[in-house]
Amino acid sequence: MTQTHAAQPRELPSSWNPADVEAELYQRWVDAGYFTADADSDKPPFSIVIPPPNVTGSLHIGHAYEHTLMDVLTRRRRMQGYEALWLPGMDHASIAVQALVERQLRAEGLEPADLGREGFVDRVWQWKEQHGGAILSQMRRLGDSVDWSRERFTMDAGLSRAVQTIFKRLHDDGLIYRAERLVNWSPALQSVISDIEVEHREVEGELVSMRYGSGADAIVVATTRVETMLGDTAVAVHPDDERYTHLIGTEIELPLTGRTIPIIADEHVDPEFGSGAVKVTPAHDPNDFEIGKRHGLPMPTIMDESGRITGTGTEFDGMDRFEARVAVRERLREQDRIVAEKRPYLHTVGHSSRSKEPIEPRLSMQWFVDVGPLARAAGDAVRGGQVQVHPPEMAKRYFDWVDNMHDWCISRQLWWGHRIPVWHGPGGEMVCVGPDEEPPSGPGWTQDEDVLDTWFSSGLWPFSTMGWPEDTADLRKFYPTSVLVTGYDILFFWVARMMMFGLYAMDGAEPFKVIALHGMVRDGHGKKMSKSAGNTVDPLVWMDDYGADALRFTLARGANPGADSPISEEWVSGSRSFCTKLFNATKFALMNGARSPERLPERAGLTDADRWIVDGLDQLVSDVDELLEDFQFGKATEALYHFTWDEFCDWYLELSKVQLDEGGDRAERTREVLGHVLDVLLRLLHPTIPFITEALWTTLTGRDSVVVAQWPSPTGTEPDGVAAERIGAVRKLITEIRRFRSDQGLKPGQRVAAELDGLAVLGLDGHLAAVRSLARVTEPGDGFTTSASIEVGLTGGTVSVALDLSGAVDVAAERKRLDKDLAAAEKELAGTDKKLTNQSFLEKAPAEVVDKIKLRRDAAQADIARINARLAALPEA
Repeated sequence: MTQTHAAQPRELPSSWNPADVEAELYQRWVDAGYFTADADSDKPPFSIVIPPPNVTGSLHIGHAYEHTLMDVLTRRRRMQGYEALWLPGMDHASIAVQALVERQLRAEGLEPADLGREGFVDRVWQWKEQHGGAILSQMRRLGDSVDWSRERFTMDAGLSRAVQTIFKRLHDDGLIYRAERLVNWSPALQSVISDIEVEHREVEGELVSMRYGSGADAIVVATTRVETMLGDTAVAVHPDDERYTHLIGTEIELPLTGRTIPIIADEHVDPEFGSGAVKVTPAHDPNDFEIGKRHGLPMPTIMDESGRITGTGTEFDGMDRFEARVAVRERLREQDRIVAEKRPYLHTVGHSSRSKEPIEPRLSMQWFVDVGPLARAAGDAVRGGQVQVHPPEMAKRYFDWVDNMHDWCISRQLWWGHRIPVWHGPGGEMVCVGPDEEPPSGPGWTQDEDVLDTWFSSGLWPFSTMGWPEDTADLRKFYPTSVLVTGYDILFFWVARMMMFGLYAMDGAEPFKVIALHGMVRDGHGKKMSKSAGNTVDPLVWMDDYGADALRFTLARGANPGADSPISEEWVSGSRSFCTKLFNATKFALMNGARSPERLPERAGLTDADRWIVDGLDQLVSDVDELLEDFQFGKATEALYHFTWDEFCDWYLELSKVQLDEGGDRAERTREVLGHVLDVLLRLLHPTIPFITEALWTTLTGRDSVVVAQWPSPTGTEPDGVAAERIGAVRKLITEIRRFRSDQGLKPGQRVAAELDGLAVLGLDGHLAAVRSLARVTEPGDGFTTSASIEVGLTGGTVSVALDLSGAVDVAAERKRLDKDLAAAEKELAGTDKKLTNQSFLEKAPAEVVDKIKLRRDAAQADIARINARLAALPEA
């Protein structure tokens, strides 16, 4: 897109108020089509698909963090001349949405069954149109440069076609099957839930030891879920455990049930744990299920979908599982079968993240993906270098998952979602139907009631959003995508599934070339955020208070590959100060006639300060490029921060004032350097803080938008080391004079006369005006009397500075201040000495604590010496 000059020069407001401009700037970008990618372009492609947020969701701090990083990459590539596509969309969030709409119905006195399946789904679509997608407007507030013309939804017609297509292909290839397997069952939802929806919490439960059988051949087993004994089909012991070898192959009475069960040998059993014997409930425990498979045990399911005991033929049928836990235990107690009880017993229990209740491992008929060949391909793509994991050390986590992946349960007992495209016939027939096929009709044919796991459609996201299974221009241009930016916490659940499906559906073409992993956002103390801890933050509030740029800058500054990122409001406030500093610096430059030249003046006409800042800027361009290519967002942002604040604002702007005051060609060249540095700096900062850089850059240059400006590149000019050395010496000299002035009790803006000797020898005489201006010292006049002096050692020599403080310092007030400081330093010294001479303290305190106290003592001693010297130098009042 070609930049054009604006017809009218723009002016900056008196101060930077993000709320006044952000929404308007964003809409201008959208209306101009800056974010809309062209699949027919000759530019090299760059593409990212957004990890789709839930349609129920609101922008949380994790979204803001991840979106900031993706936007930094996308905006930079767009400026570098790539055809950049950042594709947005939302996930249909089966469980969350169904639960939400069910609650709404019940508030109206209705149940889902009152509407029927079709009516309920219609109601969900109504909710989606009215209330879903709040996060999309919040993404605009953050400044996401996504292509809104390509927005997708996992339940839209195109993506639904993709889901049905790949289901059919996988089914026909024998990679989708239906079987009875142990699953995570949520009685509250009456559905399977995925591993990622299971939260493992430590709870206070009970460990009950109970006796099976009687007499000398009785066996004691222990459990935290007594009610599951109703579904036991064996007792297992280790084959080498001599206590039980004589019982292997015999039967033992299962209390309360009227059944006997076999005693079997299995190497899974740890003979050192408890009694060395374990009860086996294959339909309600993952380990027991594996034992049951190895030994061909019966696997009766003793709980229904709502978690009530069923089919045991006992008095406990119909009881809720927790009610049955107590009832079974007490009935065993009556029979004198309780051997021991431990209560409370701390152990880890999986809970549904949705309904918060303990999940129930349950044997159930479900649909599964045979992940074996798919997972191998996903692992090989990374091992062979087809896909890079960044940072590389995170690849081990990826391999640990894909190399040991179990078949994936993809069916859910819900109404909202992609319904499984399989029809069941009256004689048990099953027909899988593709998107262009007619389902079987006639009496007794019905479609499978289950829907697919949300992660199934999300796994197709990189290619389904670009039009697959059709051969589209978007797929040809933008697939494989360039990079996936996502958290390491969903490396297993989402990333691995996209890898498996992408390689399978796209004939071996990977879904993305790089997996760039980031960590979690934590609070300012590094603690995990949670509502219970009371340390969660609302990024929308922070954007209201400080602006989107301040939030983005803070998030990017803390982003290191694969590492968690702390954040606090104090840091966001600091980023707001950075934006204000940048605004004021640009306004100063514009007020003094700064302009962005087509090219810089000849270097021969530039001052040391000009060359130093231009060379530093050139190095910054190289450093930021290298760091962003390596996804080192934090280091790149830190480099931008320090150059902007410490080098440009604190030093070059101050030095430029001296040069501007000279007038003539020197002042004109200074204006061009100011404009050049700001032009480049604003373009470098734009991907991270887009709003303020847009306002400042367009005002500075008169062009339409920095969004489509050219990304800076190093000039290749050899840096002037001599100029850098001289400016370094000038900065040190000014800093030391300022420090010395402060020690003498002078106020920062107070000017005093001074003699400077030694500048010419060091080649710094051309910088005398700058030193005097920035150090607040004037030419010595008649009657100059040295009352304080300092020698500043610089490379190659020393500069002597003599100050005339006559009348500049209130001696009585200064002596009073110094006496107060001296008393505080002496108190600190006494306190640290007391601890360091206490042998008991030294023996008990950690070494690092003692070292810190020694440092405090040394600092106190230095303060006392400095203050005494200053007191001695004060004239008598």
